[in-house]
Amino acid sequence: MREDTGSTDEKYMKEAIREAFKAYDAGEVPVGAVVVCSGNIVARAHNLTETLGDVTAHAEMQAITAAANYLGGKYLDQCTLYVSLEPCVMCAGALFWSQAGRLVYAAGDEKRGYSLVGRKLLHPKTRVTKGVMSAESSRLLKEFFSERRK
Repeated sequence: MREDTGSTDEKYMKEAIREAFKAYDAGEVPVGAVVVCSGNIVARAHNLTETLGDVTAHAEMQAITAAANYLGGKYLDQCTLYVSLEPCVMCAGALFWSQAGRLVYAAGDEKRGYSLVGRKLLHPKTRVTKGVMSAESSRLLKEFFSERRK
């Protein structure tokens, strides 16, 4: 029996949120990502911008690179990227160039999300699902920034 898309999306988003907790524990903005191809997680990543001192070390960028290395090619057209926060413009550009087949994200980012600029930042064939486990991801982000303000 085949899993329905909703339960499959939640299953993999839980994995992305696990990665976000790793970022949180490391003092990074808690964003996590996984890349899934043919029902298998081929890459896991979380933000590493503070750890690496690299503003481009977003979870999505790390996941895209790891997936491309694992698969042996630069295109992720048969893959889905699950990420706990809406990608920024830079990450949306990387998703465009990787030709990601699908993007699923949890919380929207009303300050820096790619949708502020427009859908055209993604490859035209990339399908998007938003809001999967949004409350869980938003809660983690709010807790992180609340602690930082203390």
